[in-house]
Amino acid sequence: MENPIKPNFKTEIFSLLIILITVSLSFYFYGKLPDEIPIHWNLAGEVDRMGSSTNMIFAMPALLISFYLLFLFLPLLDPKKERYKEFKKVYHTFKNIIIFLFFLLYLAVGLSGLGYNINIGLLIPIVVGILFIIIGNYFDKVKSNWFMGIKTPWTLSSEEVWNKTHRLGGKTFMLGGLLLITEPFLPVSLKLPIFILAILLAAITPIIYSYILYRQESTSSK
Repeated sequence: MENPIKPNFKTEIFSLLIILITVSLSFYFYGKLPDEIPIHWNLAGEVDRMGSSTNMIFAMPALLISFYLLFLFLPLLDPKKERYKEFKKVYHTFKNIIIFLFFLLYLAVGLSGLGYNINIGLLIPIVVGILFIIIGNYFDKVKSNWFMGIKTPWTLSSEEVWNKTHRLGGKTFMLGGLLLITEPFLPVSLKLPIFILAILLAAITPIIYSYILYRQESTSSK
């Protein structure tokens, strides 16, 4: 069975190199990190939980490999797999960016555990915000499928609802990403409200919009 995203050396080399670097780093970290390292930070950027360095060292490479395999093989299982041919370049872009951003977080946590002054509280919202902006920029190019995009009963039932929802979703994801990027620079009292607002804009607004569009479409067809 032919994979609709047509993986080849050019599409896979970046992700495979990042995975190889991550696995190599895990062996380096294993010999250098103390038994316990910071693994969680509060909204003020302060460490509020310590954890096993061994778990962190090997969990992230395993997670990256799992993500990569999911990205590679999920299109084969999709009932709408033929649609992936229409946005395969975007699909590979998403895959490479997500794997790279997880690698950056892994590197940051590892270096922090080694004693380097890495401001995780600043890094994570900015990384996630950039991810949101990139996803939003490409959202209107994603065609109807079961695994990627804003998948509601209403977007999956109508091509027009899918397209309009993803055009709006692209804008809300980019706006949510901008809010997340500004969040580290705000007073602590505003961090949580801004985070919640960003998630509501990015995720909830398009879902509500898809329902409204579907109702309008159903009413007009009667």
